Amino acid sequence: MRDLDAVFAALAKSAFRRRFALGVREGRYLRERGVEAVVAQAHELITKRLAPQAPLNDGKQTPFRGHPVFIAQHATATCCRGCLAKWHDIAAGKVLDETERRHVVDAIDSWLRAQPLPEIAVVEKRQGELPF
Repeated sequence: MRDLDAVFAALAKSAFRRRFALGVREGRYLRERGVEAVVAQAHELITKRLAPQAPLNDGKQTPFRGHPVFIAQHATATCCRGCLAKWHDIAAGKVLDETERRHVVDAIDSWLRAQPLPEIAVVEKRQGELPF
């Protein structure tokens, strides 16, 4: 298993991995629920979708939008077992142990905390004002 600093240095050289950023919807979700809650959800998602010996639809199981963890998985190359093997030196074909799952979640956590959250526009409704 590679050190996360080395992984992030390598990922920084990948145009594909660098293009990922939180969208407004994912940013709002992260802001409203907090990083700690989203990281807790990452633990669950990794355990269910990535940790098994042969994950269902491996290589296609991680959507490209809809949840901050999904975006972070693509940005950190923790989206499938093939990417884990290539970028993190975590072998495919075996169940991820606790240390490997922690490594994956730590990568996601680090990436999420480094992301600028999109500004959320606040729209005030003023009742009773007339347009003239």
